[in-house]
Amino acid sequence: MRFAKWLLAVLVPLLLVAAYFAVVLSWNYASGERAGWVQKLSRKGWLCKTWEGELALVSLPGSTPEKFLFTIHDDAVAAQVNAVMGQRVALHYVEKVGLPTTCFGETRHYVTGVRAQEEIQLTPGVVVPRPTAPASAP
Repeated sequence: MRFAKWLLAVLVPLLLVAAYFAVVLSWNYASGERAGWVQKLSRKGWLCKTWEGELALVSLPGSTPEKFLFTIHDDAVAAQVNAVMGQRVALHYVEKVGLPTTCFGETRHYVTGVRAQEEIQLTPGVVVPRPTAPASAP
């Protein structure tokens, strides 16, 4: 009888913690896209290695860029982001809340996909196409 109470006292908290992590990891608080230029991407962490990055968001040319900090868990997505570094990109992300440690990443924003932007929209109706090749001098 004592063993059953002890086992129950250990298993119930463990099951509650496991259920909490299952819910938090599968549920997204928000999802969306951010466009800008990836300034930094590095693999960080003592035990739990994650890709941590920084996206510069520029609303108008000449303005101070806002930084969007993000985390990538998938090495394939990190390789895709590395491949388009230096180009204007759109990062698809999900936001997760309630993860208790930095082992899951330093931010709440987890990038799940990336695509290069073909044109730059300065304001509604004003679009600058991205150059495909440098112009040759006459």
